[in-house]
Amino acid sequence: MQKIKGTLIPIGGNEDKGIEADEIYTLEFIDEGILYHVVKEAGGTDSKIVVIPTASSIPEEVGENYITAFNTLGCKNVEVLDIRSKEDSELEHSIQLVKEANCVMFSGGDQSKIADKIGGTTIHQILIERYQNQEGFVIAGTSAGAMAMAKEMIAGGSATESFIKGAVNMYKGLGLIPELIIDTHFIRRGRFGRVTEAVAKFPKRIGLGLAEDTGLIIKNNCFEVIGSGMVIVFDGRKIKHNNHKILQEGTPMSLTNLKTHILSNGDRFNIKKKKVEVLPIEAPFI
Repeated sequence: MQKIKGTLIPIGGNEDKGIEADEIYTLEFIDEGILYHVVKEAGGTDSKIVVIPTASSIPEEVGENYITAFNTLGCKNVEVLDIRSKEDSELEHSIQLVKEANCVMFSGGDQSKIADKIGGTTIHQILIERYQNQEGFVIAGTSAGAMAMAKEMIAGGSATESFIKGAVNMYKGLGLIPELIIDTHFIRRGRFGRVTEAVAKFPKRIGLGLAEDTGLIIKNNCFEVIGSGMVIVFDGRKIKHNNHKILQEGTPMSLTNLKTHILSNGDRFNIKKKKVEVLPIEAPFI
């Protein structure tokens, strides 16, 4: 695994955007919220942030919401890059924005749109090169934007048919971090079966289920949990029994020794060593 110099921040969706009227609530957003961490990792309020709402069906509205949220945090150098086709990903203006950004933020929506309209383009290549080689460069993504970071990307699937072969649909993502498979809105939408089947299909990958308003700061092959919820880690490295390959579609799966971890704010996981580091029980709540 090569030494990666940039930072990824996948978010489980529905992150706090500081839009509540209550002043104390807004102060908490500014001091502790996930987008605060995005800005901090990108170099602070003077950093150039480019929001890409490609996944969204309402890109103009989503873009404006992020401009407002980042402005609330004190950022004035925020632009929306509205990519709606592969051709848009090859425009000189688009390429220049991604080259100049300290942070690129992908919105939620349909992750397949990100893969289809950005995957394999000049912008995609720039994102990979800058993430791999440039310290301080941040790629953040919420919901669909987080899921698209993986190589083996969850594209959809039924949560009500959990643990049934065929309940998850896979697609090729941007491949920014091939070691992980990421799912979002994980607790609220009951997506345990989706990640379980994804890991059964690709047992050398680590499955991650991100709750809403919960994210990861991934750097140096490690991640730290941020936000108000939980991250469920599915480590299939030592699965002893996995009958996924031989099953017919619609058949219940059988897996043994699938290791899971439940992590929350401040807990850490070494992706390379697959080692957990949790806050001590007596540590103060952050």
